[in-house]
Amino acid sequence: MSQLKDELILKLKDRTAKLGVVGLGYVGLPLAVEKAKVGFNVIGFDVQDKKVEMVNKGNNYIGDIVDSDLSKLVEAGKLKATTDFGFVKDVDAVTISVPTPLDLYKQPDLSYVVDSTKSVAKYLHRGMLVVLESTTYPGTTEEVLKPILEKGGLKCGEDFFLAFSPERVDPGNKKYNTKNTPKVVGGCTPECTEVAAALYKSVLNSDVFTVSSPAVAEMEKILENTFRNINIGLINEMAILCNRMKIDIWEVIEAAKTKPYGFMPFYPGPGLGGHCIPLDPFYLSWKAKEYDFHTKLIETSGDINDSMPLFVVDNAMKLLNKYEKKAMNGAKVLLMGVAYKNDIDDMRESPALKVIEHLEANGADIIINDPYIPNFKHKGKEYHSVDWEKVIDESDIVIITTNHSCYDYERIVERAKLVYDTRNATKDVKNNRNKIHKL
Repeated sequence: MSQLKDELILKLKDRTAKLGVVGLGYVGLPLAVEKAKVGFNVIGFDVQDKKVEMVNKGNNYIGDIVDSDLSKLVEAGKLKATTDFGFVKDVDAVTISVPTPLDLYKQPDLSYVVDSTKSVAKYLHRGMLVVLESTTYPGTTEEVLKPILEKGGLKCGEDFFLAFSPERVDPGNKKYNTKNTPKVVGGCTPECTEVAAALYKSVLNSDVFTVSSPAVAEMEKILENTFRNINIGLINEMAILCNRMKIDIWEVIEAAKTKPYGFMPFYPGPGLGGHCIPLDPFYLSWKAKEYDFHTKLIETSGDINDSMPLFVVDNAMKLLNKYEKKAMNGAKVLLMGVAYKNDIDDMRESPALKVIEHLEANGADIIINDPYIPNFKHKGKEYHSVDWEKVIDESDIVIITTNHSCYDYERIVERAKLVYDTRNATKDVKNNRNKIHKL
C-alpha cells in the first residue's frame, strides 16, 4: 500500500493524475474547473444529459464560475463531461459531489450517493482514490460507501483509498470560494487521509486540515451548519418576540454587535434556504436516534425556522387589514425575491416558496419579481418574473423576501402603497419610512 500511496501522491504533486468529479452541480462543477485550471485533466460525470452537453459546449450554468474559465478549459481539452461512468476506469482519483436531500419525513435520502458509488465501484481499480464530498450523517463513508466499493474484491486501505472531505460552498460569496476556502479531510486509514490531503493541496490555495477519520469530518460539517441553524432559530424567535413588544430587532442586533467579544451577529428572515442549513442538522437528528439520543435544540430551531414563512404571511395579512382595509383574499401581493439569498440564482429550499404557498392558500393574487430567476416551477405550477415597475402601482402590498442589491429600494418604497421588509433591505431608505414595516 505504501508504494501505491507514494505513486499516487507523486502523480498528484506533478499533476499527471487524471481526476474525475461525479455530480456537476453547485459543488462539483466549480471543483472540476479548479482542478483543470491547475493543470489536471478532468472528467466530469453526471446523469443529466443537459448538464453534460452544456459543459462540453463550454456553456456555464453556475454563478460562481467565470464563464470564460469554463470555455477555455473545455477548448484546451482539460475538462470534459460524460454520462458514461465507464471512463472512471481511466481516472486516478474521483470525488463524489451529489445531492443529499431529505425525504418527506425529514429522513436522509442517500439514493444519489449510493447510485454514484455503485457506478464508481464497477470501474474501481488498484491505487485509486475515492472522496465523498456530499454532506451526510457521520458514518456514511465507512458504513455505506466502503462496503459498496469493496464488493468487487478490492480492500479499502490495501488496494484503494477512501476519504470524506465536506464541501464548503457559499454561493455568491465574494471573498471565499472553492479555491481559497480551507478544506477538512478524513480518511479511512492514515494513508487514505494523506492521499486525499495531497489531492486538495495540489488544487487549492488554502489550508488542508486533516482529522482522524471520515466520521469526524462528517460530524464537523454537520456541526458547522447546525451551529448556524440553531443561532438563526434563536434570532428568529427573538424577532417574533420583538415584534410583539414593538421593538426593532434589527436595531437590537446592531447594538449587540458593538460588543467586541462573546457575540456573533445572526439575522432573522422569512425562513431558511439553501442546500445545507435547512437540511443537514436533520441528518444528525436522524442518526442520533440510533444512539437513543434526542437532539432537542436542533429540532426546536428547525420548528422555529420552518414557522417563519407563515409568520411572514400572517403579519402581511395584519398589515393589509390595518393600513389598506383589505383582506388577503383577493389582494395583489408583489413578492420581491425568490432566491434563498441575495444576488444569486439559487432557489433551493428558498423560504420564498413557502411564503408563496401560504399566500396562495389565503387567496392572494401574487405577482413575482426576481432579476436572477426569470421563471421557475414549484409543485407543478409555473411562475414568471415580471417587471416590478410595471405592476407596483396596482399592488396592495410589497413583500421583500430577498434583499438583492440591484433593487432600487428608495424607488420601491416611494411607489409602493405598503412595504413589508423581511430582510431589513430598506434600512438606508430615507423617505416615506411610514410605508415600511419590518420583520
